[in-house]
Amino acid sequence: MKNLALAAALLAIPAAAFAEDTAKPDLRVRVGLGAQIKPKFLGSDEIKIAPLPSIDVAKGDNEFGYGAPDDGISIPVVKSGGFSFGPSANIASGRKNKDLDRPIGRVKTTIELGGFAQYDMGSVRLRGELRKGVNGHDGLVGSVGADKVWRDGDRWLVSLGPRVLWSDSNYQRAYFGISPAAALASGLPEYRPGSGIHAVALQGGGLTQFGKGPFGLFGIARYERLVGDAAKPPVVRELGSRNQWTAGLGLSYTFRVKR
Repeated sequence: MKNLALAAALLAIPAAAFAEDTAKPDLRVRVGLGAQIKPKFLGSDEIKIAPLPSIDVAKGDNEFGYGAPDDGISIPVVKSGGFSFGPSANIASGRKNKDLDRPIGRVKTTIELGGFAQYDMGSVRLRGELRKGVNGHDGLVGSVGADKVWRDGDRWLVSLGPRVLWSDSNYQRAYFGISPAAALASGLPEYRPGSGIHAVALQGGGLTQFGKGPFGLFGIARYERLVGDAAKPPVVRELGSRNQWTAGLGLSYTFRVKR
């Protein structure tokens, strides 16, 4: 019996070691919530206050990956080296007639679906996104940008980078166009923009932890300038602004999830 017990114990050692090797690491989750001021709608000279949510997940003690404040909701389905791509989604703000005090036309809050591709070189990240509105503006909109990232692990991080934003005629006519019927009702001249680059931007973000505790602080800042056909319509020139500002601040909390 002793020999059988000893044999069973010896057999259990590699099994336990194997189980330990294959055990999944804990997940670290960092959630954040704050407030931001942003344009009431694209091209507006008024601001609104909106929630500023944030969530990051890391395995074990690995540092959290970098994500820019203006990234769409993304899931990387292919990752190889520093390259990754997958589906992306976004919710674009709408516009009501009363927002401009002119019956120019309503734009519904739009769900945009598409994809992203990015290449991460460590301290520099390149990323492009392309999505289509499935309601509301019903157009194609995309962006390309680069980010320089400075960080000390998860203790603090600062990022800054340029953006170029492109959209098709459906998108630009929804936000900047004035149809013949809208021109007649509003007294503004008819305007029919085409596709092309509609804005350039500079995007920044940062975060810091409060010592070794679970709480932290994060913030965003963005300046966007409408260009091309998007900068010319009376919707922007007379009733709005080419300059679009965004800024926000929030608190974060980090915790572990056992697996």
